[in-house]
Amino acid sequence: MSKRLLDIAIAIICLIIFAIPILLIAVAVKVTSKGPILHWSERIGRYGLPFYMPKFRSMWVDTPQVATSLLINPYQFLTPIGSFLRKSSMDELPQLWSILKGDISFVGPRPALYNEHEWLEMRRLKGIDQIRPGLTGWAQVNGRDSLSVAEKIKFEEEYLKRQSLSFDLYILWLTVIKVIAREGISH
Repeated sequence: MSKRLLDIAIAIICLIIFAIPILLIAVAVKVTSKGPILHWSERIGRYGLPFYMPKFRSMWVDTPQVATSLLINPYQFLTPIGSFLRKSSMDELPQLWSILKGDISFVGPRPALYNEHEWLEMRRLKGIDQIRPGLTGWAQVNGRDSLSVAEKIKFEEEYLKRQSLSFDLYILWLTVIKVIAREGISH
């Protein structure tokens, strides 16, 4: 079975399993803060092509469009349920749509924001931009928010060389463990 077909099958199963939590989170986002339920951020995908990726909105509508690590005090921008959504990674559930659409895979380098120029250029130089980005990835399970751009590139380059179904399954397993432990999440 190809990676793309596996992505589609798992995404459909996840949508069925998480249908009620998705609905409950959507209601909670709407009730606890003004604005849309989803935040669509412009990301750079495979071959350097832009796409819009949905997340449950965990920050106020007027939050600057930069990587959270660049905000002086990211906590001031979190909605009442924003911290919970981020620490539980539940804000990522709408990305199942991006997987079905083919913008991302379950496993691959995390899609960078359109304005993370240094990271994007380093990816282009290493050929990392030639693979489909992922909901999770080797850099994600090895530090997530705590990694520098250079460290992320090192892990993404290693993933590029080691890509396989068994490695992807290992990364997915580690992701589940890290999410449950809330490890590597700074806000």
